[in-house]
Amino acid sequence: MDRVKEWYKLDLSAIVYPTLQRKDFSSVYRLSALMKEEVQPEVLQQAVDLSLPRFPTYKAAIRKGVFWRYLEPNHRPGPFVKPDIKNPCMPMPFKANNRYLIRVYYYGRRISLEAHHSLGDGTGGMAVLHTIIAQYLGLLGHPIKPDGLVMDIHEKPDPEELEDAYMRYANAKVRPPRPQEPTYRVRGTKEPFYTLNIVDGIMSSSQVAQVAKSYKVTITEYLNAVLIYALLQKQLQENPIRLKPVKIAMPVNLRRFFPSKTLRNFITMIYPGVDPRLGDYTFEEIVAHVHRYMQYYINDKFLKGDITTNAATQSHPLIRVVPLFLKDIVVRAFYSRVQDQNSSAGLTNMGALYVPEEMRPFIERFDICMGQPFSNRTNCAIISFGDVMTINFASSIVEADVERNFFCKLVQDGIHVKIETNRDMEGGN
Repeated sequence: MDRVKEWYKLDLSAIVYPTLQRKDFSSVYRLSALMKEEVQPEVLQQAVDLSLPRFPTYKAAIRKGVFWRYLEPNHRPGPFVKPDIKNPCMPMPFKANNRYLIRVYYYGRRISLEAHHSLGDGTGGMAVLHTIIAQYLGLLGHPIKPDGLVMDIHEKPDPEELEDAYMRYANAKVRPPRPQEPTYRVRGTKEPFYTLNIVDGIMSSSQVAQVAKSYKVTITEYLNAVLIYALLQKQLQENPIRLKPVKIAMPVNLRRFFPSKTLRNFITMIYPGVDPRLGDYTFEEIVAHVHRYMQYYINDKFLKGDITTNAATQSHPLIRVVPLFLKDIVVRAFYSRVQDQNSSAGLTNMGALYVPEEMRPFIERFDICMGQPFSNRTNCAIISFGDVMTINFASSIVEADVERNFFCKLVQDGIHVKIETNRDMEGGN
C-alpha cells in the first residue's frame, strides 16, 4: 500500500527566503552552545539521529510546485555531524547535504546548529538544538527531563508546532503601510566569495541591564540605540554629501503577543531609527526616540495589523494563480530595490534562554549568528544565558568600524567587554 506523503506549505515568512537564494547568499542562521566539556562527535551524531524525527518540519526537504514551494519529509541518511569551519553560515543549496536544510558542527567544547530560515525562526531552531543537547547529555549518563524548548522525543509533535501561525492571526481590519524610504548603507570593501567576518562581544547580562536601567529603558531598546549611534558615527566619518536616515531591521517574536506553539517562523519586522537630516542627536536623545518608537509599535494591535498586511499579498486571488517563476522574479526585484533599502543594519535579540535545571551545569553560554547579510552591511544578534550575554556581529565587508563604534560605546558606559573574532586582526581593521 502506498504511504500518503505529508507535506507542509511554506509559512508566510518562509516564502521569501528561497526566492532570495543565490550562489553567494543563503538565508542561514547559526545557534551554538559552548559546553563545559569537550564534545564527543560520535555521541553527538547519535543525539541528532534520535532528536530530528521529533521535528518533521526540520527533517524535511524543500520542493518546487507550480505555484508555491513546500516542505516534504526527508528520509535520506543524515544530517551528519561535521567538524566546524572558519566561515559559518555558508550557502545551503537545496539539493546538497542529502537535501537537509540543517547542519550540525562541533569544535572543542562547542555544538553548533545551522538552519535555513525557510524551516523556522530562532525559537524553532533553538528547540531543535536544546533537544539535541538534552539527548547528548542523556547518552553520556545525565538524563534531562523535557521542559521549555527541550522536547520529548517519544511524543508526537503537537499540531500547533507545525502550523503557519501567521494565518491564524491575519484578521485585522486595517493594513498599516510599509516603510519604503532609502536609508544609510555602510560603505566597505567586499570580502572574497563567502568570507563571513565574525566579531563576538561577551559581557555580563546584569551589567548591561544596570546601564539600560540608568537610561530608563529595556536592554533591547538600549542596544538598538547603541547600534544606531554607531551607524550615525560611521556615516559622519564618511563625509557624505547628503545624510540619510539610519534604521535598524529588528524582528519581533510574535509568540509574546499571540499564543502559539509553532516552531516555524512567527516573527515580524519593525524599524527603529533616527533621521540625522533633522539635526544632531545626542545618545540620550537616540535612546528616548527608540523607547517611544518601541512603545508605539510593539503591541498586539499594531502587530496584528502588520501580520494582516503581510498575509494580504499571499491570499490575493491573482497572486495565487501566478506561476512560481514569475513570483520569484517580482519578489526578488522588490526585495532588492525596496525592502533591503529600508534598513542600515539588522539586530535580533533572542533574550534570556531558559533550560531545564539539570542542563545548566553542563553549558557555559549560548551564541547566535544571523549569518550572511543580503547586501554589504553588518547584522547584530544578541543572546543571554545566566549572567553571560553574547553580542555577535556578522559582516561580509573588511572594515569593522560599526562594530568598533558599538563596543566602544558599551565600554564608555562602564560595561566590560571581551572580544572574540575569526578575523585576521593584523590588518588593523
